[in-house]
Amino acid sequence: MSSAMPSESLVSDVMEHALSAACAASVRAAVTLGLAEALGDDPATADELATAVGAHPAALRRLLRSLTSYGVFAEKPADFYVHTEKSLALREDAPDSVKYLVLWCTEPWLWPLWGDLGESVRTGSEVFTRTHGRRFYEQLHTEWPESARIFDRAMTQQTRLSATAVADMLPLSGAATIADVGGGQGIVLGTLLERHPELRGFLLDLPDVVANADARLHPGGELADRVRLVPGDCLKEVSAEADVYLFKNILGVDDDASVRILRNAMKAARPGARMVIVENFVDDGPGRKLAAAMDLRMLLVIGGQKHTRAGLLKVVERAGLTVRSVRPVDSSLHMIEATEM
Repeated sequence: MSSAMPSESLVSDVMEHALSAACAASVRAAVTLGLAEALGDDPATADELATAVGAHPAALRRLLRSLTSYGVFAEKPADFYVHTEKSLALREDAPDSVKYLVLWCTEPWLWPLWGDLGESVRTGSEVFTRTHGRRFYEQLHTEWPESARIFDRAMTQQTRLSATAVADMLPLSGAATIADVGGGQGIVLGTLLERHPELRGFLLDLPDVVANADARLHPGGELADRVRLVPGDCLKEVSAEADVYLFKNILGVDDDASVRILRNAMKAARPGARMVIVENFVDDGPGRKLAAAMDLRMLLVIGGQKHTRAGLLKVVERAGLTVRSVRPVDSSLHMIEATEM
């Protein structure tokens, strides 16, 4: 082992990693203060922005110094600030807004859990229940209604950002029906139905989720006559006979549960049905750093996981399926197409 002193740049890099919570906190503060909305098309000074958001001018200037170092806003001469692509994405009205995703990733209840990551790694289990006395989703929906609202909006934003990419990639030739299993509000399903006028669909999710589905899918909606809303629990049953089954970001609780979900779909499927799985890989593609962070968050909060490429393919094969193709959807998602052996 070398006895040489570490270089100054190495120490600086490691310390930046150790203090990276400051980056997350800075982005959250920008959203909670409404900085992205307060800054319009024209440059503004820190003092002008402080007045607009009701902040201490000197402290806001310090926050902006942090944000601009990460490319969130940019500083021009004479203390003027302007938008960047990153800061524009924090606006609620932006077409590619990530405002609620940022809030969801930085909710106050999450911060203490990160300090127990070592314990989660030692045990392989979540630490949320020990900290709060009940499982995550029960706590979220009974004790934290505002956080639950942010969760719903974050999931909607996440789905909207990927819906078009999934629709571009999903092979539907020869399919008359598709079941979106755990499909949330049905944004991806709605996008697919708009693309394929002859296609009919099923939206399967928990009763309270289906009850708040996209307006296009509810009675009176523009797609309602081609959709059936199916409340239920896919861990118990998938009650829809279809040609294609879509599983987008729902196979992350544990391997056994993922196998059970796939097998439940296979029981309901028509002969020759295709199973299409859209997931993040923690070890493949340019989005693997993001996926690795999401993976650790899932470990802490629900004991879940994001899969390696080989790990998810093994789950698919355990369910009794044969993998036909694996393709990237975008920088962070991959699509697996499989059929029964």
